[in-house]
Amino acid sequence: MAALEVLSTRACFGGSVAFCRHESLETGTPMRFGVFVPPQAEAGPVPAVYYLAGLECTEETFLIKANAVRVAAEFGLMLVAPDTSPRGAGIAGEDDDWTFGTGAGFYVDATAQPWAAHYRMYSYVTRELPALISANFPENGARRGIFGHSMGGHGALVIGLREPRAWRSVSAFAPIANPVAVPWGENAFSRYLGPDRAAWAEYDASLLMQKFPHASDILVDQGDADPFLETQLHPDALEAAAAKSGQRLTLRRQPGYDHSYWIIQSFIADHLAWHGARLHAP
Repeated sequence: MAALEVLSTRACFGGSVAFCRHESLETGTPMRFGVFVPPQAEAGPVPAVYYLAGLECTEETFLIKANAVRVAAEFGLMLVAPDTSPRGAGIAGEDDDWTFGTGAGFYVDATAQPWAAHYRMYSYVTRELPALISANFPENGARRGIFGHSMGGHGALVIGLREPRAWRSVSAFAPIANPVAVPWGENAFSRYLGPDRAAWAEYDASLLMQKFPHASDILVDQGDADPFLETQLHPDALEAAAAKSGQRLTLRRQPGYDHSYWIIQSFIADHLAWHGARLHAP
């Protein structure tokens, strides 16, 4: 396991926020993440909720903008926030499109060249990062949840559905719910995964939910004033999948809210209470 470099640590709400860097074996690049350790960790390991951010975001975005740290301190939850892609992989064109490449890893393991060697965000989030967190922070690795926003909401739903034993609670804000059927997803999947659309289905929450519902219920908040609602997000597909498979899904359409971090700030307490109730349960 690679050595961890702690770039900064600050006291916050009785706990601490740290930003860290390490050499990733999965991506072959330096990777960064942020982590909030709540004050309850002084008494022993605590549950952790991993947050996957959206397009163009970094490991700092959520911890700084979401007003989540105060709530996590109240519920005794560690927060883990990875970056959204490898950076500096040296691949031609990776910085040309804000919806693809740098800042837009889509939480997949790329199989198409030249992306396959470095764009392995699925394995990074599900394997390498949790091992690193457990080795360096007081995390109860048997009690993990996952959530995210937009591209990160897509990633959280996919990871939770594909690996339900590892992730006991799942939620999302404005997720790209049916990426195989929208421009953002088609652009990313065709380039990361190649032209075979059958391979894309492994990373589509609506398709996965039809066959593999999560044992826990899932919470999704979606603003009805979101400019990407009809063209990129498709929450109706997620609802249809839940109806088909019996997945317990609470999909709340929030009037007047858009795609920004204001919806996250407004409902972050609900989501962390949701995760806390499931992660602290016997």
